[in-house]
Amino acid sequence: MNSSHPLTIVCLASYEKGHEFLRECKRQGCRVLLVTSLSLKDNNDFPRDSIDDVFYMQDDNKKWDRTGALLGISYLARSETIDRVVPLDDFDLEMAAAVREHLRIPGLGETTTRYFRDKLAMRVRAQAAGLNIPEFVHVLNYARITEFMQKVPPPWVLKPRMLAGAIGIKKVHDAGQAWALIHALGDEQSFYLLERYVPGDIFHVDSILYEGRIRFAIASGYGAPPMEVSHGGGVFSTRVLERGTEIERGLIEKNQRVMAGLGLTQGVSHTEFIHGREDGKIYFLETSARVGGAHIADLIEAATGVNMWREWAKVEIAGGTEPYEAPEARQDYAGLLVSLARQEWPDTSAYNDAEIVWRMSKKHHVGLIVRSPELRRVNELLDGYITRVREDFAATAPPKDRPSD
Repeated sequence: MNSSHPLTIVCLASYEKGHEFLRECKRQGCRVLLVTSLSLKDNNDFPRDSIDDVFYMQDDNKKWDRTGALLGISYLARSETIDRVVPLDDFDLEMAAAVREHLRIPGLGETTTRYFRDKLAMRVRAQAAGLNIPEFVHVLNYARITEFMQKVPPPWVLKPRMLAGAIGIKKVHDAGQAWALIHALGDEQSFYLLERYVPGDIFHVDSILYEGRIRFAIASGYGAPPMEVSHGGGVFSTRVLERGTEIERGLIEKNQRVMAGLGLTQGVSHTEFIHGREDGKIYFLETSARVGGAHIADLIEAATGVNMWREWAKVEIAGGTEPYEAPEARQDYAGLLVSLARQEWPDTSAYNDAEIVWRMSKKHHVGLIVRSPELRRVNELLDGYITRVREDFAATAPPKDRPSD
């Protein structure tokens, strides 16, 4: 940073996220200001030694009032020269964009941010960019919805436009069920879309971008689709794909087209695709301008040594005016599993293979990451552990219709 004063970064975190982002900003000499939810005030583990000051926003289940946030951060700007505004969670992207627009701070504006938050906006944009996507219709005009259901055979999925991951998604098996769900939404109908359900394997590509170029990308494959785990219970898992295979190369290339088509030139992204079981095509599902959740960042670091949070901080600090290069990545393989547990503090000491490099420490959860230079060994361990975790620990909970901690 060639500046006479330290760069001041305001980090928005309605949920507790991004510890390593905060630490890296401080290591780079930045002034770090955290704006977070008042409901987290007495129960969080944010790294206070890396934060210069914390400000709390009144929240309703982690939701902030837009006008209140704009007024509060504008008041803060009376005494602070704010250089960057960074959202640490998916649900903070729109707020960060609104603040940037209001204060005229560089970064994603509100229009481009919609392509990375709004499932309808990203599909319309991806379709215009020539990407392969499942057929969909906005839950808006009843004639068009009827036409869609007559033309596209079920099952379908009813998706909220603005929630993350599998939250709030419902699988729909016939027109009667679809209309019942649509009518139950009342005035909220326009905040949803209906999409053809494509059976197949789900993959994700996680990437770092700077000055319009992808500087790092890695492709991984989920075990059971996240929607099935969210709705039916079970063990969430994902593993790094074999490098150089046709599917891995195809996903990396498609991810590049998504980033170019949707307009992300700087930052990090987690993008999901489905490999259709019936037609063999790769379909774009959704993307985001954030680090992947569910400990995917830990999986990537285990396999490559690249910490997505740390690199995102470096990209934000460089800001398009300073050089940035992603670190040289290790070429190991890794696999991750996470499950709800019946036990309050599950004991995984019997899982003792040398390849285990990370264990989750969270009430009523169990999680492991294994690493090896050989994909075969990762697959062998992960498949065995998934079976054992189902028997030893696994519990289920109702699917979420809204975000929670």
